[in-house]
Amino acid sequence: MSRFSPAMMSAAHARELSSAEADDLFSREMQGVAPLRRGKDRADVTTARKGPSEAQLARREDAQKTLGNELDGLSDSYVEHLSPHDPVEFRRDGIQTGVLERLRQGGYPPEAQLNLMRRPLIECRREVHRFIQDAWRSELRCLLVIHGKGRDSESHAALIRAYLVHWLEQMPEVQAWSSATPRHGGLGATLVMLRKSRAARDNNRERHQKRRG
Repeated sequence: MSRFSPAMMSAAHARELSSAEADDLFSREMQGVAPLRRGKDRADVTTARKGPSEAQLARREDAQKTLGNELDGLSDSYVEHLSPHDPVEFRRDGIQTGVLERLRQGGYPPEAQLNLMRRPLIECRREVHRFIQDAWRSELRCLLVIHGKGRDSESHAALIRAYLVHWLEQMPEVQAWSSATPRHGGLGATLVMLRKSRAARDNNRERHQKRRG
């Protein structure tokens, strides 16, 4: 649509405009018109980048969980929440009750500890698996995992504790665990007992054979 007014168009047709008059007429009609900012004689058709949608974030989280399961073999399927006021303990078949009792009373000094406070669930699973594996290869026996207590069973700390015992049960290197003694964190931490590594068992067998010999 033309921006020239009908009156000016009639005047222009009545006589031929000089070059100076045409330039002056054009300048007056273009007053207030801003030039394009981008490119040469091109409109900016670019759009702002949008963040990932909720569906994309959900698919990304599922992919991360699947990859994590493939890497560490641990499951983070739904678990029942634990009350922050109830202690936890467990021993595998074949482990003497005396071992669990001594662990519960703090009779095995922790040789290493892992702090899971305020960490995301996926990160906690990865760190727990790495911590247990590294400790077992290093022939450590007693570990301390700090997760916090929480005010109720819906708190993040209580959720991490519930998943911790769920993961520990899936790891064959673990033979027992118990809520920590007050001096080690009480219900806000868990003591974990590892079985002896193959190298440690072989060393014990050699020492016994030497004693008998």
